[in-house]
Amino acid sequence: MKSPGQISTRTLPWSREEVDELFKLPFADLLYRAQQVHREYFDANAIQLSTLLSIKTGGCPEDCSYCPQSARYDTSVGEKSLLDIENVMAAARTAKDAGATRFCMGAAWRGPKQRDLEPVLEMVRKVKALGLETCATLGLLKDGQAEQLQEAGLDYYNHNLDTAPEFYGKIISTRDYQDRLDTLERVRKAGLNVCCGGIVGLGETLEQRAGLIVQLANLDPYPESVPINLLVQVEGTPLAGTKALDPLEFVRTIAVARITMPRARVRLSAGRQLMSEAVQALCFLAGANSVFYGEQLLTTGNPDVERDRALFDKLGMYPA
Repeated sequence: MKSPGQISTRTLPWSREEVDELFKLPFADLLYRAQQVHREYFDANAIQLSTLLSIKTGGCPEDCSYCPQSARYDTSVGEKSLLDIENVMAAARTAKDAGATRFCMGAAWRGPKQRDLEPVLEMVRKVKALGLETCATLGLLKDGQAEQLQEAGLDYYNHNLDTAPEFYGKIISTRDYQDRLDTLERVRKAGLNVCCGGIVGLGETLEQRAGLIVQLANLDPYPESVPINLLVQVEGTPLAGTKALDPLEFVRTIAVARITMPRARVRLSAGRQLMSEAVQALCFLAGANSVFYGEQLLTTGNPDVERDRALFDKLGMYPA
C-alpha cells in the first residue's frame, strides 16, 4: 500500500486486507489521503443536493431489521398508498426551488408489479421535464423494468447492498445478497446510473464495514452515487437499542469510500440529523460531496433546509 500522502492510482479489485488497512490508518493520515483523492476529482467545496420523497409508504413484506416500513414490525409508520402525481410534482417543484438538483422517489415494495410501475414511469417523465435529475428506489427489478425506467427518463436507480455479505443474513432474511446484485446488473445493462451504498451502525464490526466498502468498490464499474447511511433507530424494529456507532468511525467510513471510489458522489444520507455540525464538517473533509436535502427522508427526519444553508455558509460550501 502507498503511504498516506500518496494518491492511489490502483485499479480493481480492492482486497479486504487493503481496505482493512485503510480503516486502521491514523485518523489524520486517513483524512489527508481522502482529501487528496477528493480534490483530484472534485471541487472540494461544492455539494450536490438531492431530495428524497416516499411515494408509497409502509406495508413492505420484507424483514429488513432497520426498517420501520416493514409490515412485520409494530412501528409508528402506517401503510399509505401510492401518491398521486400532483402531490409528487408539488414536492419536486419545492425541492427544485430550494436548490436540489436531483429528485429521488422511493416506494416500499419488494419490487414493483407492472401495474405499480406505470404511474411511476409518468412521475419520472414529469419530474424530468422540470429539469431535475431523476432517481428511483423501488426494490428488486424484473427483466425489462429497468429499460422502461430508462426510456421514461430515469437517470439513477438506487438499490443498496446494506452491509457486508457475511453480516447480511443477520439483518435481512427475505431477500439474499445475490438478489440485490442481480437488480444492479439489470440497472447497468439498461444504461442507468447506479446509486448504491449501505448502512453503518447496524452492530457490524470494523471488518464488516470494510467488507461493505470492498463490495461497493469492486462493482465494475463502481456506483456513480454512494449513499452512506447511519442507522436511525426506530422503536419497534429489531435494531432499536443497538449500540450507537462512534461518530469518528462514521467519518472513517466516508473517507475509505472516497479513496476506493474516487469519482463517485459520496452522499451523507439517513442519520445526518443525529450528527453535530462538527461531525458533518469532518465528513465533508473526508470526501462526502452530496447530501439528502429537505426535512424528511422516506420516514425519518433530516436537517431542515435553513439549517443546512447556514452550515454550508459557515463552511464556505455551495451547490454543485
